[in-house]
Amino acid sequence: MQYRTFHKTGQKVSLLGMGTMRLPLSPDGKPDRQEAVSMIRRSIDQGINYVDTAYMYHDGESEKIVGEALKDGYREKVLLADKMPVWLAKDEEKMRAMFDEQLRRLDVDRIDMYLVHNITAPVWKRAKKFNLLPFLEEKQAEGKIKHIGFSFHDELPLFKEVIDAYPWDFCQIQLNYMDKDFQAGEEGLRYAASKNIPVIVMEPLKGGKLTDALPRTVEALWKQAQVQRTPAEWAFRWVANHPEVLTILSGMSSQEQLSENLRILSAAEANSLSPEELAVIDQVSDEYNKLIQYSCTGCKYCMPCPKKIDIPTAINFYNEWFLYEGNPKIKADYPVWLTEGRRPSDCVACKACEGHCPQHLPISEIMAKTAEIFE
Repeated sequence: MQYRTFHKTGQKVSLLGMGTMRLPLSPDGKPDRQEAVSMIRRSIDQGINYVDTAYMYHDGESEKIVGEALKDGYREKVLLADKMPVWLAKDEEKMRAMFDEQLRRLDVDRIDMYLVHNITAPVWKRAKKFNLLPFLEEKQAEGKIKHIGFSFHDELPLFKEVIDAYPWDFCQIQLNYMDKDFQAGEEGLRYAASKNIPVIVMEPLKGGKLTDALPRTVEALWKQAQVQRTPAEWAFRWVANHPEVLTILSGMSSQEQLSENLRILSAAEANSLSPEELAVIDQVSDEYNKLIQYSCTGCKYCMPCPKKIDIPTAINFYNEWFLYEGNPKIKADYPVWLTEGRRPSDCVACKACEGHCPQHLPISEIMAKTAEIFE
């Protein structure tokens, strides 16, 4: 296993982190508790020392499973990460209750890496309204939190604003070779590093979409590369090539995935990809981009929608359906991001959005097409 240094403490952190958002499932669709505990413990036995969970993963079962897995001496071997979903809190009292509930679920008295979860503009506003950061400092002073960070899912200007607003111990961003300029992206990675803030990377495989059901043209490009690697290895190595990355989270669902990821990230070093290898990855990224149906930039000029539809997210799902050739994981993710009452099927074709779209996209038509596929 490769390790990188958490400079605030000098601690060595495994380049591969154990994510627990996609744990192995039983036939009933719930987490297979015994298999999940076994996999988490095996990951630690194999050198992983960063384990990440969150309040809502698997409807709270993820925290309980992680807590069980970290008994019998495993707790002392890892940095434990959890997150505050402030958007679920009605008030400060509920926020405090959720934190206490997390400690109970995990059955621990301290969380090492605690994040403000999923910062977007509304979440950031809510965090300030509920005095979340002073609360986290309070818990840090009590010894219940060791390091304070945040995870991010919005645009680069907000990322820089958040970075500059507080002396964070670390942050977490989405990054893969398809998302170089998406959300915080590579520029955000470098900006955080310039402030000496370590970066945790999530979605290195874009939720498995860069490894499952490859478009034929993409598969052909990988086969033409001088060095033959699995799609997962190419994707992980691209992220690991960035020296600013502290650890890469992977939501592993099977022992086989764990074995493969351990193999890859035991050898992946920063700045190790050749110009030729990087060129192949760029070709693959370009080919994926050619397959995009509608060139939405996510500028959000179409928002707000009178029916409260998250238009950019809906268009992204429509594009990904064609990009990744109907990967079932896209349908599985859809209801998580587009909840009841805010889905494309609610579109009444008022076309107010279309007059504001710089790309002149037929948004009402796309909403209808999206609803037909996903709903």
